Amino acid sequence: MLISDNAGFERVYTLIQNAIGNRTLSKMIMSRPRDKTMLRAVAMLFEKNGELSVSLESFMKDGKAVRKNHTVKGNELQKTSQLLTELAITQYRQINLICAGISVEILVSDKGKLHITEKKQEIKEIAVAGHDRIKKYLLSEGEAHPFLIKLGVCSENGRVYDKKQAKFRQINKFLDQIDAIYGDLPQEGELCVCDLCCGKSYLSFAAYWYFSVHKARKVSLYGVDLKSDVIAYCSEVARSLGWDGMHFKTGDVSRFQPPSHPNLVLSLHACDVATDYVLAGAIRSEADVILSTPCCHHEINGQLKGFSGLDFICKHSMLRQKLADAVTDGLRAKTLEIFGYDVTVCELIDPDETPKNLLIRAVKRRKKPSSAQVINLIKEYSDAIGFFGITPKLWSLLEDEARLSAISGERKPQ
Repeated sequence: MLISDNAGFERVYTLIQNAIGNRTLSKMIMSRPRDKTMLRAVAMLFEKNGELSVSLESFMKDGKAVRKNHTVKGNELQKTSQLLTELAITQYRQINLICAGISVEILVSDKGKLHITEKKQEIKEIAVAGHDRIKKYLLSEGEAHPFLIKLGVCSENGRVYDKKQAKFRQINKFLDQIDAIYGDLPQEGELCVCDLCCGKSYLSFAAYWYFSVHKARKVSLYGVDLKSDVIAYCSEVARSLGWDGMHFKTGDVSRFQPPSHPNLVLSLHACDVATDYVLAGAIRSEADVILSTPCCHHEINGQLKGFSGLDFICKHSMLRQKLADAVTDGLRAKTLEIFGYDVTVCELIDPDETPKNLLIRAVKRRKKPSSAQVINLIKEYSDAIGFFGITPKLWSLLEDEARLSAISGERKPQ
């Protein structure tokens, strides 16, 4: 993309150069990328051997991240500032500079025009991290967030309990995923979030904190689970925190109807076909974003027992289960694509923490696929289930609507 706003470019360049040179830069976040394979990029200051540098970390939709370090010693400050300015303005539509005393939002139009908004904020000093501490989570140990205290994750002085260290890391990794898709959600108005099969709702509370506290957005979050004791517990925690935007209900997720259009649907470790019921409901309501971590793939494992094409795998129960996991989630991803979602399958957390660490991340495309595209996707799907001789639950719930979409080019009316 060509830069058409030279005055705006110079202003952004000066802001970035001053923020780095004066050590006032806390974080530079580049979001809403023009390249569909990207998610965002983040630049931060760090110090190594007494020399100041900038870490630039780029995050891709496939879950990968690439980090490059840029020195700012001597004349390199101008070069690094120029590089960051060009990258931000040509490759991203939104840039946020968070600095000591000021925050700057830069919006870039498709024609290259820049809209720059500066706001004062109460940050007096920026601590520059050492090289081994570049990565900073949204929730830092030592910060006594009330919801973490109420959920028994940390003490009142912010110390994370030893037995909750894995849960604390999971919460932070999940918040990274929320942060990555934030640009795909409406940027104005109230947000509607649904956490279906919510369980004890650690991640529900983390999501609510992210939107209502970290982003200062109005949000209504609905948690649904079959266990009445769990729902009662979550309701009491929300009440004690004064988070009146959180609503918990005992019920079957397959029958749950969100009170308004859901912007984000969460399905975290919903067991077996419960994930499929959640995905089907999210697809029908055309949720903007879906984050799903499947669990316990029993359905397809049972159907593969009679499959003779891959006996050398299926005769071993452990290998058959791994195959069932991959087939089930691969077909779930394909179903989401049929209904107009861009889908990424990545890790939620390190596999050493839990074997159930796969995350299906689906973002609704602004432009619906054509009838021809849907027909091709359905053919690919049909060939796959024909090969394995299986009938996945999600497809049985949505097949009629998928074929209607292929014929008419429109979604089935609600």
